[in-house]
Amino acid sequence: MVALLASGSVAAACGSAGSASTTTTTTTTGTDTAVQAAVTRGAAAARTDASGIEWLCMPGAAADPCTADLTSTVVPESGPTTVQHASDAADPPIDCFYVYPTVSTQAGVTADLHIDPAETSVARTQASRFSQVCKVYAPMYPQITLRGLFAGAGNQAAAAGTAYAGVQSAWQDYLAHYNHGRGVIVIGHSQGATMLIGLLRRQVDTDPAQRKLLVSAMLFGGNVTVPVGRTVGGTFQNIPACLSDAQVGCVLAYSSFDQMPPTDSLFGRPGQGVSLLAGATATAGLQVLCTNPADLAGTAAVPLSPYFPTRKVVANLGGLGGQAAPVLPTPWVTEPGLYTGQCLSEGGATWLQVSAPITPGDTRQVVGQTVGPTWGLHLVDVNIALGDLVDVARAEATAYAHHG
Repeated sequence: MVALLASGSVAAACGSAGSASTTTTTTTTGTDTAVQAAVTRGAAAARTDASGIEWLCMPGAAADPCTADLTSTVVPESGPTTVQHASDAADPPIDCFYVYPTVSTQAGVTADLHIDPAETSVARTQASRFSQVCKVYAPMYPQITLRGLFAGAGNQAAAAGTAYAGVQSAWQDYLAHYNHGRGVIVIGHSQGATMLIGLLRRQVDTDPAQRKLLVSAMLFGGNVTVPVGRTVGGTFQNIPACLSDAQVGCVLAYSSFDQMPPTDSLFGRPGQGVSLLAGATATAGLQVLCTNPADLAGTAAVPLSPYFPTRKVVANLGGLGGQAAPVLPTPWVTEPGLYTGQCLSEGGATWLQVSAPITPGDTRQVVGQTVGPTWGLHLVDVNIALGDLVDVARAEATAYAHHG
């Protein structure tokens, strides 16, 4: 693990919620032979568009995992459970462009574009609830696979470039054929976040026309940086931190932990861990950005609104943050009042502190570290505050309409 991270090319990640980490480095062309082979195989899924981009989620596509059933079981601290209903927006005013984390279990270093159960599951788990607010576009891309992450660093710089090229090609295809001047929220976790960090730096941060389309960027577990005490600079020069849900053209980012990240943490500390994956080795005067989606302008611990999938979504989901996915009649479960979140900075680390101040008689399970303290709650970065994130997206969509 240390050798892989030190290479600056890759990080290992694996998780039942669909998580992981990796990188972005050099830009390559969309004619890379690995990408072409992936397109050829992926065409059988009937979501390959005229430009050769394979879409995991596409408005109007059959069996789109980003427009799944959103019904939730609400489990309170005490008393009976209730059922909460939600639905996709009939005519959402904005789009979302989602890039999934490392989930591919294929045998090679670079995944082809065939839509496997892993990609479908993570799209449902992380992206489908945003369909209440936006039309969700999610490209398949030739990501570094789970196997590839552990295979050694020798050929992973090239693989990272191939992965980035796939995301960039999909973004350009989206702008050319689907955007039509609509506002867009970009959403990514782990490897997906690092790909979007590269995309935003290369394509959006320096381009006023593309920045005008940016409602916000939601980047989890990617180590976006800012100068200490400031809200812009570091990773992006023109995309500031989101300090209000009425703000647009900004970035919302954090990594979640249930305790202070250790000195060798992969997340929450600049210049190490996941930072190396994007070639971000600078540390002087920088801190990792943390914006609390439950209270963007505040500093106190406030309740989070988690949404986790049940085994009705994925029968073999396994554990989420140390606990098994519950067996319930709805595809989602939410547990109000169980967790609080607060952005903290200490000892060179900045993170979203997730706490569960359990009261006597509250028997609900609490998520925990699955792969050790250097990862924290990385596997549940998105789901631990998914209700808050959707609320922010909804408010930002309204603000963007007024702003425009």
